[in-house]
Amino acid sequence: MSATLQHDPDHLGAASAHAAEAPLVLDTAPPRTLGFREQGALWANLGVSLIGFSSAATVMVNSSNKNLALAASFTAIVVGTVIGTLMLALAAIIGTRTGAPAMAVLRGLFGTKLSYVPTVLNIIQCVGWGVYELTVITQGAQALYGGIPRWVYVLAAGALTTAMTIRPLGSIAVLRRYVAIAVGVSMLFFTIQLVRHGVHNPGGSNWNGFLSATDYVIAVSISFVPLAADYTRHSRTVKGSFWGTFTGYTVAQIWCYIVGAIALTQVGGDPNKIFSTFTGLTAGWIFFLVLVLREADQSFANVYSTAMSLHNLFPRVDRRWLAGGIGVLVTAVALKVTTLGANYQTFLGLIGAVFVPLLAVLAVDFFLGRGRDGWDMSEQAPTRWLVLLPWAIGFLLYELISPAAFPWSWWTNFWADAQADTHIHPTFWTSASLFSFLAAGAVTLALTPVLRKRADATGPADAEPGQAEDGPAEDAAQEA
Repeated sequence: MSATLQHDPDHLGAASAHAAEAPLVLDTAPPRTLGFREQGALWANLGVSLIGFSSAATVMVNSSNKNLALAASFTAIVVGTVIGTLMLALAAIIGTRTGAPAMAVLRGLFGTKLSYVPTVLNIIQCVGWGVYELTVITQGAQALYGGIPRWVYVLAAGALTTAMTIRPLGSIAVLRRYVAIAVGVSMLFFTIQLVRHGVHNPGGSNWNGFLSATDYVIAVSISFVPLAADYTRHSRTVKGSFWGTFTGYTVAQIWCYIVGAIALTQVGGDPNKIFSTFTGLTAGWIFFLVLVLREADQSFANVYSTAMSLHNLFPRVDRRWLAGGIGVLVTAVALKVTTLGANYQTFLGLIGAVFVPLLAVLAVDFFLGRGRDGWDMSEQAPTRWLVLLPWAIGFLLYELISPAAFPWSWWTNFWADAQADTHIHPTFWTSASLFSFLAAGAVTLALTPVLRKRADATGPADAEPGQAEDGPAEDAAQEA
């Protein structure tokens, strides 16, 4: 990655006048074409998901398989979304300031070769989410009309997803101009109609499991953290990037999960029946069709960000070939996956364990540590082994508090023994996300003098991190 891409905001601004689309290779400066409205529309669309409706079940039922009070569920949705989206907005700022894709940003934190570790983990995550999204699009389409073979829906969704990744900035423009409005109208329709049918409270006054429910909501937001910079690198201002991401995603996810929770109370908490709640409403199929069609923006984001992650490994390969290949892969896997299965909560928990502490390390080092002097994000960026320590501590603490529910006896026994040896056990007020984030951040902050000294010993960084201008003419409020 060239120094120009990392550190020359004037060049980045000029690039937007000559390029209408995202760069094809890694060392090309990204056009700065996205303002507050574009970022807000993008993240609002990503905050509403067909998976989100049924995922409200992970919030409403605790680990003892008992229903939470509806007030507890709603509070967990709001608190978890706000916390998770604040973390997402931090990653958005870093993407705007550096102008680099998310995994290329990690070259500055880990060094180029060591950044391949989180890059591979993110590729696995994004492919998994991409398959999930094509599966849920197909389920939604079948709920509308089941007379067409499943594979037709999968192929159609995969083709639309892949086409969107070829012109990502053009796709984001369409989302802002047309899709966001249609989604807002559909959500308003379902909210009114579901409330008219009655809001039930299956959990009574039970708040036991509130923080574990909050962790699951945080994990959904956190799943977008290693994708954020792929889109906010195109932002014109830091302010527009932060507020567009935060407001768009926060409002949309809270709305989506609350609507999903209300719908679940009307089908006995069965997530497999939730789509019938929407389609069973008078004219509900029309608005549900809107949500099914726009679900492609979720699969688009995951496929495109997989390509951006691969760019960190293969910086000179045309991103269109990478995106096309990933689109074909995700579609092929989705053809074989007929259900989301029982592993969704495990998937979310593992995402949280990996990426919550990683964000803490990234943010502390960027804003308070070596990043203040300038990160080296070139292909020759030296390895910084020491930053693995706070990341590992955060991961271990997350798993101690909330072990991923893999069906392996050795895994379950390992964490049970570790909890007994460390006397760390989940309690009513224990949050795996918050504790692991704070622990990883605190250790990184404590290591900052050593990390900066070691970086100085290898030579000064390329230059100061590039910053997007926040001039009055481009202020986010004026953009809105």
